[in-house]
Amino acid sequence: MCGINGIIFSSRSGRQADPQTVIRMRDMIHHRGPDEAGIFVEKNVGLGHRRLSIVDLKNGQQPMFNEDGSCVIIYNGEIYNHGDYRPELEAKGYKYESHCDTETILHLYEEYGANCVHKLRGMFAFAIWDKSKRELFIARDRLGIKPLYYLLDDEGNLFFGSEIKALLEAKAVKPEINYQAFPDQFANHGTSYDETLFKNVKRLMPGHFLIWKDGSLKIEKYWDISFEPKHGERSDADFIEEWSDLFEQSVKLRLMADVPLGMFLSGGIDSSAICAVMAKMVEEPIKTFSVGFKEREANEFEYARIVAKAFKTDHHEIVVTPEQFFAELPNLVWHEDEPLGFIASVPLYFVSKLSQEHVKVVLTGEGSDEILAGYGRYSKALQLLNYGGKYESLTPSFVRSAVRSGVSNLPDLLNGKLSRTFLSRDADIENLFFDNFSVFSKAMQARLFSPDTKARFASENPYLRQNQWLAETDAVNILDKLLYADSKTYLHELLMKQDQMSMAASVESRVPFLDHKLVEFTAKMPTRMKLRGSQTKWILREAMKTILPAEILTRSKMGFPVPVGKWFRNEFRHIVDEYVLSERTLRRGIFNESFVREIVNKHNAGESHDERLWSLVNFEIWQRRFFDGEDLVTT
Repeated sequence: MCGINGIIFSSRSGRQADPQTVIRMRDMIHHRGPDEAGIFVEKNVGLGHRRLSIVDLKNGQQPMFNEDGSCVIIYNGEIYNHGDYRPELEAKGYKYESHCDTETILHLYEEYGANCVHKLRGMFAFAIWDKSKRELFIARDRLGIKPLYYLLDDEGNLFFGSEIKALLEAKAVKPEINYQAFPDQFANHGTSYDETLFKNVKRLMPGHFLIWKDGSLKIEKYWDISFEPKHGERSDADFIEEWSDLFEQSVKLRLMADVPLGMFLSGGIDSSAICAVMAKMVEEPIKTFSVGFKEREANEFEYARIVAKAFKTDHHEIVVTPEQFFAELPNLVWHEDEPLGFIASVPLYFVSKLSQEHVKVVLTGEGSDEILAGYGRYSKALQLLNYGGKYESLTPSFVRSAVRSGVSNLPDLLNGKLSRTFLSRDADIENLFFDNFSVFSKAMQARLFSPDTKARFASENPYLRQNQWLAETDAVNILDKLLYADSKTYLHELLMKQDQMSMAASVESRVPFLDHKLVEFTAKMPTRMKLRGSQTKWILREAMKTILPAEILTRSKMGFPVPVGKWFRNEFRHIVDEYVLSERTLRRGIFNESFVREIVNKHNAGESHDERLWSLVNFEIWQRRFFDGEDLVTT
């Protein structure tokens, strides 16, 4: 796990790369690789690298060159199957100077060009400067586990890096807010496509590569999740056996390291399953790490301890106080580069910090919910869409209009529940899934933003990209369509959280559930293997039913609970007062003051608006850090 950055100037600009600028960019992301650093600067090209040493500690320095120096690579990630290609490449005459996966990527590029990405099994973001072609080749892994941001200016100059702050440090762009992204940002925990909240700063999408040649940019998609055709007819037992084999293979691959590794153990079925499989593959006790809060409803220590005891792990815990939580928040917004989309980002940082005292690499359960339909919203949406379709087909439009009007006039408690059903919404995926489970729905956003802010939007629909993906996917059934859309949006934002919070503590995190071979197999399973009635992640539960303790298999999903709503309502009410309601915040003119006050008042009265207040608080902290240039103390 490392940090990469680079600059490449077009002939049109006539500029040469400045080593000091490359170094400043590189060292702005020091936390991603505190072990070593290097740069390559030649005429119009500058590449920087920070290294967190995981494999071949002695010989893995970057930038790395091929034998004749015609290609140079900087790379962030891990390729778990790199050893499989070494005999083939050596037989073809390629010389190795190390045992690093970095060198294999470089030789695969020499042999196969852009098609090298199809050979790679792992997580990665890398850049190769090909001197003979005068081309820069950049690729990002299939699921988007590793980040890559870039900016192409008017002269065709390209700036890129693992984090946005590296681009800002290069003065590649003056920080400006991307208002066009607001509907997406405030509905979906973060932006859903290549846009970021910084104007002109984009991210290379998962499963894509980029080629820059003298100011021209070409971006291509090389991989996507395919749901059809489904696997041939076979028994549940056969599916379970093959899926289990792929899962175990994925865990085994992710044990590749020359440094100590461990895992994050929440006590949920995902991390517990990884722990169970991992325990069979290592000789020493697994080092496991858990995080929680003093509030009983906001920690899972009881379950994590059950698993730790069952598999005899070397278990470590950290309890985070609300004071620690809010004291660290501005620093974590800086690490994320954008507002924290998920409240659970903060405890993730603390458990990463705990693990850093013992290991350099951790395995985590991220991604299981999005490939195996682990969230309750999937079954709820399927029910609503099913009944809603029947309701619309059997009920005349004038009756539906009358019902909708009647629901809107009901008392708040009843209206709040029925307004999220087909009685008040069109029975389609946009309304009953995307909008129904959003942070700020379309109706709320109509009141959230000031008229001046809305005037900056090209479109007020937050789900344009989601609808585009629904049109592009080969998924036929509704569940697969929901999973595909979430893999492009919700999962991507979770992976950015996972990467940036763990790297803030200089820890590499690996995600066995997102091995692309496992993802491909899972996508083409029949839906009954994922969601059976209301039973989520059915195949995982079946695969683990004789391995995991019963308490883990039958427990309800908690999802990294954080009692931030209670804190905002009580002893940390001043956080909301300062970052949501203060004159300074409101003077920005972005939000409709009366609606914001209404949300705060309702929350204080007992109605839950945790995620919405979190979104507003984080957005203001982000502005103060990146636009006002402040170091903040929030406790």
